[in-house]
Order: sequence, then structure tokens, then C-alpha cells
Amino acid sequence: MAWNWWPLPMAEPDTCKDNVLYIGQFSVLSSSGEAAPSLLHNNTNGNISALPHSGNLSLGVIKPATRPNRWFDYDGAIVLTGRLQSAQQTSFNDPKAEMTGYFRELYAHVRLYIVDITAGIHPISYDVGDPELSGGSLLLSNNTHPIPRITIGIDNWTPIPGLFGYAELKGGITHGWLNDNNPHVSKTMFHHKFIGGRIGGKLPVNISYEFHHAAQWGGYSDIFGNLDNSLNAFFRVFGAKSGGTTTNEIKNAIGNHLISQILCLTAKGRQWHVDAYWQSINEDGPIRIIGTTMNAIDGRWGIHAEQSKWPYISGLTLEFLQTTDQSGPFHDRDGMVYGGKDSYYCNSIYTQGWTYFGRCLGSPFCSQENNRVIAWWTAVKGDIFGFRYRIIGSFVRNYGTYYNPAKSTGNSFLVEVKKRVPKAWDLEFGLSLAYDHTTYENKETNGSCGFLFTLTKQGLIKNY
Repeated sequence: MAWNWWPLPMAEPDTCKDNVLYIGQFSVLSSSGEAAPSLLHNNTNGNISALPHSGNLSLGVIKPATRPNRWFDYDGAIVLTGRLQSAQQTSFNDPKAEMTGYFRELYAHVRLYIVDITAGIHPISYDVGDPELSGGSLLLSNNTHPIPRITIGIDNWTPIPGLFGYAELKGGITHGWLNDNNPHVSKTMFHHKFIGGRIGGKLPVNISYEFHHAAQWGGYSDIFGNLDNSLNAFFRVFGAKSGGTTTNEIKNAIGNHLISQILCLTAKGRQWHVDAYWQSINEDGPIRIIGTTMNAIDGRWGIHAEQSKWPYISGLTLEFLQTTDQSGPFHDRDGMVYGGKDSYYCNSIYTQGWTYFGRCLGSPFCSQENNRVIAWWTAVKGDIFGFRYRIIGSFVRNYGTYYNPAKSTGNSFLVEVKKRVPKAWDLEFGLSLAYDHTTYENKETNGSCGFLFTLTKQGLIKNY
């Protein structure tokens, strides 16, 4: 073992080249019911419509980061998507069908030694495991469109100088704009910061811990008017301090705040690794370590395993989610403040809740109308003779909210297969089949089944 006091990639020779790629993708979705099956559109960065019938065409240019051994690297993308989708509860051929267009990605990123700077529309991904197999982070998942943002920090685990790679850290701060122009609160801003540490390095077992704090703040409310968009308000949001212009923010804190902590144990070998993780969610102060908060029994627990020796099953994820406790059923009662009824993702000022373009920024299992859930999630992927597959199944019990209880159960299932065919102009064909079934407390049921077909072409424009 080489005892390198600061084992960064830049210590090795740079033998890679930069390249620029093009991408084109066509997709079409069709399903029964009033909405498409959830597993077809959840955790797709908002690229697949939740309506029962839609079609997308995406075209773009991508410059990936390819040179980790150089003291600087850069990447970026411009990907534009046009979508034709049915209006609510209408057919695909209905003349009222809606056409929209948006930037799927529009960003630039540069790494200067160990510091990363990102500006533009690009997914925020600080979750554990494989995003293709995850049910979705409680704080920031891939469930909605990427937020326009500026992020500065250390994105990836980086060794601490002098500790020979056995202790690593990462962290950063983001300022973003929630420009969906919600009719109740528009021009809302977004704040996110995180810090994490990991110990173990080359040892077969690693332990990591991450602390994340995010908030909606500022903007203009149709009820409260200007919600304080000043620099002073930003610093108060940074520290979760009170202030602002409304009674609620003066008594509590400016903005709608969420805290999440992630504890992960990783065991790894030459061709495999296993992650066991625990993610918490908290909307109460003061800040306490994971497992010691009033709502400690709420959270997401998971196991993710990957191996590269046998391709038929390369990844497996099992997750359990619970958000039913919420620090108890009472916030205050008979003059006593209990601090319960947290009602995750909801806020009395930001009535759109923890959403962007109508989709939850956190777990797709939760919403303003249904934030008390218990869910089980299983996902597996692999490659069988060039056919890449993904199978996902979930079961959820919904309890509505403490303020509006409503019980139901739901089952979802997805099978996806993708195949790249070099003889057919090197196109990649994809087909996903999915099914949802929900049973309500009054024994009413509804279901939806559908398919998603994709056709993708990607190639090299320039290598330099």
C-alpha cells in the first residue's frame, strides 16, 4: 500500500481526452385511467408526464466530465425537450391536447482542483445507492424538474490532507430559483447546504454521515405580499432564524425548512459493494443528531448491493419508508405544546408545499394531501445478453394527514427493458410496462396500466 498523504486523482498521469456528444430521444407514453402509472413518471426529473397520454422529443449537446486526473475538468449540456400531452382526462388525439417545451438540461460545471462550481438547470443528486433503483430521497429526489441554481462546494468524497485517504469530506451550498410561478406564492427562492464525512478509505468497511438543510424562502404571496427577498433574509434563512414580514415567520423562522441526515455503512470488495443506510427527516428545531429527534421512528431505511462479476443481476435495492409519527398527533393541547403534527412538506405561507412544477421535491410517495405513509420498495437491474432490464415493485399504506385522515393501500409494478442495436443505426430501444392499483378505505378501487416506449440515439461530435 502506497502511503500517499493526500491521495487525489491529480497525482496520476492524465491520459484521457475531452469529447462532445449529441443526444436525441423520442418517447411515447399511453395508459388507462386518469393518470399514468406512477413508476413510469416518478423519479424521472419531470421528463415524463403524469397524464395518461404524452410524447416527448429531446435534442441536445453534451460535454461530459472525462478527465479526473487533470487539475481542472468541465462539463455541460444543452438539452431541449418538446412535449405533446393530453389535457386532463382526454384522449391523445383530442384537439385540446397541450404542447409544451422546456430545457431538460442547461448548465455548465467546472472543477478547479477539488472545488466544484455548477450554474444552470441540472439535477441535484446527493442520495445513497443507485438512482435507477432508489425510491427517492426524503429531501431532494429526482422526482421533479431540476431547479435553476448556482452551487459551490466539494461535490464528491475527497480525502482530507494528511490522513492518507482514510478520512474524506464533501459539502456545498446552493442558491436556486423556483420559477414555476405558483399562483399563490411566485418567484420563490431555494436554499440548500450540506456537509458530510466518511471514514475507512481503502478498508473493506466505510462509515459516512451527511447533514442536509434546505428551505423555500422569499417570493411574493397573493395573501402576504412581499415575503422579504433581501440579503439579510438570506442570512436568516441560512441559520434558520426568525424574521420576515409575517407573524408565522417572526415567531418561527423565515421560509419553509427541512432537515435531513443520512447515516450509511458500506462494505466493499474488489467487484462488489453493499450500502446500508438510514435517512431522517425533521422540521423541528433545535437540531439534533439522527435518531434523537422527537420523530425518530420516521425515516427511510435501505440496503443497496452492486456487483460487476455476474451481469445478470448487477444491482438490488430494498427500502422501507415511514412518515406516520411526525412527532406525535398533537402540536398543542390544553395549553401544553407537544410539538407534533409536523405535516411534512406543508407550510402555511408556501401553500404549494415542498413542490416544484406540482411535483414533490422529496419522496414521490408523499404529498401535501398524503404525508403519512408506510411504504416498501424493491428494485433490481441487470444485463441479459445485451438486454438491460429493471424491475421495480412497491407497496404503500396511505393515511392522509393528521388534519385530514384518509386510508388507502396501493401496489405498483414496473418492468423495463433496453437494448442497443448497432446494426440499426446504433439506436437504443426501450420499453417499460407498469401497473398501479389503489384500494380506498370505503373499498373503492382504481387502477392504471400503461407503457412507455423510448428511442435514443447518442454519438460523438468531436474528440480532442
